[in-house]
Amino acid sequence: MSQARDHHHGHRLKHAHARRPDPASWAASLDESRCGAYIAVVVTVLTTSLVALLVCIGDAGLSWLPLLAVGPALAAATCRPRSVLGIGFLAVALGAVLAARTGEPAREQAVTLSALVAVTLASGLASLLRGRRERVLAAVRSVAETAQNALLKPVPATVGPFQVAVRYSAAAAEARIGGDLYALVPTPYGVRLIVGDVRGKGLPAVGTTALVLGVFREAAYDEPDLLDVVERIERSLARNLGPDDFVTAVVAGYPQPGRMEVVNCGHAPPLLVSHSNVTAVEPTHPAPPLGLRALVGRRPSLQVLPFSDGDQLLLYTDGVTEARDGMRAFYPLAERVARHACAEPSRTVAALHDELLEHVGGRLHDDAALVLLRKPTAADAAAASAVATGPGTGA
Repeated sequence: MSQARDHHHGHRLKHAHARRPDPASWAASLDESRCGAYIAVVVTVLTTSLVALLVCIGDAGLSWLPLLAVGPALAAATCRPRSVLGIGFLAVALGAVLAARTGEPAREQAVTLSALVAVTLASGLASLLRGRRERVLAAVRSVAETAQNALLKPVPATVGPFQVAVRYSAAAAEARIGGDLYALVPTPYGVRLIVGDVRGKGLPAVGTTALVLGVFREAAYDEPDLLDVVERIERSLARNLGPDDFVTAVVAGYPQPGRMEVVNCGHAPPLLVSHSNVTAVEPTHPAPPLGLRALVGRRPSLQVLPFSDGDQLLLYTDGVTEARDGMRAFYPLAERVARHACAEPSRTVAALHDELLEHVGGRLHDDAALVLLRKPTAADAAAASAVATGPGTGA
């Protein structure tokens, strides 16, 4: 499951302005366009000067004049059609002047200049088509990003009794959407969440992602038992998925203080961080991914974990643990969690994500999601209350 679009609690403002152009993005695009235009102009000037010098001091006649076509050809990749035609016809005009100095037969001069005109017109057409493709791609990206924001809704920094941090990066950065999913909702039965991985990636996985998240959000409110939530998702996928499609997922719930429930359906085991110890929560009775139960006939089981103040639970997708560096070594997630775990989940997740990108050399080859929950301690609550109250508000 190429640059990646990230989701975490700190970018709610970004999603609130998703329909407006991003000034930074526009500025970067403008700078890139200007840089390309400058390069085209510089190369054109250098090429023209070189050709003029060779024609004036050499005796090769028209042999060097076709090099003038480099200018419009390069400009087609970076400039607008009007600029391409301007550069091209300047090259043609200079070519006509230089051709007249060579004293070559008029027929040969006409052929050379006609070739320059043809390259200029072709370059202008290529620039026009490139601009149209870029506008279409921008529209596709906008639609995909809107779909992504609708499916993977921003998660606030606090949900129920938990501090929460989320970071999501899609490998299909051009489409700004991937095959991983997550949702975290407060319900009458406590906070419930799901982290999963749809078979496939990019836009083909959007339908399955929407189906799973829609059923989960409804069932999480309706079903008192967490296993019944999973059962609702399984039945819906069994009716709607193809025979080769499936979803690995971990569904968790916090029905009462000190009790965390986990149902693992063929997904990577969550990591429990308690008193600086990191433990992988392996399923006691492994279950198949969602959508494949009919082939195996094995039902998932409910695991109950003690979850005290200060404990943390990290759920993730295989894009994290299967990320490889240049030596083909996997990213050691558990080791890095132990190193970066702190009282601020956002800092922990940000550090893990940055290290993950560094590990793979800056480009993920699979979708990657990190969801971290932390149960604040009494000291955290007191500190937060003191900050909220602020100095000078006492009697």
